[in-house]
Formats: sequence, structure tokens, C-alpha cells
Amino acid sequence: MQNELKHYAIRIYGRVQGVGFRYAARNRARELGLKGWVENLPDGSVGAAVQGDAAACNAFLQWCSRGTGYSWVERTEVTEKVPEEFHGFQIRR
Repeated sequence: MQNELKHYAIRIYGRVQGVGFRYAARNRARELGLKGWVENLPDGSVGAAVQGDAAACNAFLQWCSRGTGYSWVERTEVTEKVPEEFHGFQIRR
């Protein structure tokens, strides 16, 4: 079902801090109409939660595996979660 609500927890590893990754992720998520958040984590990775229709979530996950022109994504880990209440898409830290 294409309009099914999905929620994913994402962890992105590589050169993803200090290169505008979070801002680009926020912009991409908003373009896709997704809700959730993105944040830098102490180990140098970026964490995110994204929620929306399946097609938009899949497009965001593909974007995360490529990143921006300034980032270098080594790998991503994705876990499907139970949908929850989000308001917009925010950068947490």
C-alpha cells in the first residue's frame, strides 16, 4: 500500500558531521512531506527518525545513503518502528 504510514529510525555513519548533512536532511525531509528529526551523535554519526508515507520514506532513505556533495556516507542502519506523534521535521542538536 503506497500511502501506508511508515516510521524509521536511521543511523548514518561516515563523514556526516560538520558538512551540512543535518540541514540538507531536514530540507529533503520537508520537500518529501515527512515528519521527524535529525541530530549529531557523540560517536560522529548522525541519527534520524522519519515518518510519512512509504514512498516518501523510501526516497529519504535513499537520499541518506548518498548524502550531500560534502559528506561521505560509509553505511546506514535502518530500523522500522511503530508510528508516533511528530510535529514537522526538526534538527535536534
